[in-house]
Amino acid sequence: MFRVIKYTNEHKKEWDNFIATAKNATFLFQRDFMDYHKNRFEDFSLMVYKDEKLYALLPANKSRNIVISHQGLTYGSFILNESAKLLDSFKAFKKVLEFLNNKGIEKLDIQIIPTFYTNLPSDELEYFLFKANAKLIKRDVILLIDYQNKLRFKKNRREGINKALRNDLIIKIDNDFDAFWKEILIPNLSKKHNSSPVHTLKEIKLLATRFPTNITQVNVYKDDKIVAGTTVFLTKNVVHPQYVSANQDKNTFGSLDFLYDFIINHFKEDKKYFSFNTSSEDNGKLLKQGLLFWKEGCGARPHVFNNYEVNTRVYKTLEIKTI
Repeated sequence: MFRVIKYTNEHKKEWDNFIATAKNATFLFQRDFMDYHKNRFEDFSLMVYKDEKLYALLPANKSRNIVISHQGLTYGSFILNESAKLLDSFKAFKKVLEFLNNKGIEKLDIQIIPTFYTNLPSDELEYFLFKANAKLIKRDVILLIDYQNKLRFKKNRREGINKALRNDLIIKIDNDFDAFWKEILIPNLSKKHNSSPVHTLKEIKLLATRFPTNITQVNVYKDDKIVAGTTVFLTKNVVHPQYVSANQDKNTFGSLDFLYDFIINHFKEDKKYFSFNTSSEDNGKLLKQGLLFWKEGCGARPHVFNNYEVNTRVYKTLEIKTI
């Protein structure tokens, strides 16, 4: 009934068409997004068919004898369409584990897409992993604003906005990625963390060209000089600042409070949530207290998303009992 194949470029149209209507997918799973850095990863994405009709997808890459969904993405998942039924989806997932095991893959590592990104309830995978005795290896904490139950900015955040207004700061959605990345983001990451953005400037500009309605650049200026900015990712349900940074005068100018207030409110039409970046490190064992304080001051509250590891050989005994 179910069969599994590896994705190849000849399946691109079929893959993308499925992603466009899936109940738990975002534009990050489109091949034009996944493949921008394909030279960095050995793609091992899978397609599951039921009676010759595409039923499910697993965006993934291979690293030694482990398949990971997906190292080049913030999250992965077992992608299903809205008509997928629980027991059939279980059989499809079991078939994936069998396929991987037969290919010599010992483990599947999967960081589940946070539920607030999905269009319909999509917790099947959590249940399947429970039945498969999967090991929870990471639990990230995200701070989230629910637009239907939006909390007011705390006094200290509002004071930051007032500082920005007094300093005559101006916000523009100008898609000037170069100014933000070259003058703010890259220097800050290098100086503070001795690191670089996950994307290069060339890559983010390419992705913005491919997904103009999903990726945009918002910058803050004082006297025509950039002082802060954010590269925003927009999905069907969520506003997410993928990169945010400001110059050393951010506390004096209130530039970050001003910026966040703008993007939280400007992009909220037809959205359900505003998602900050993670506030945890070391696989969720450490919390960043300063970030929690700042984000909670904007009205955000905690949400967790999980990363599991499952042995593929479990398919041999994996069953769901029904009554």
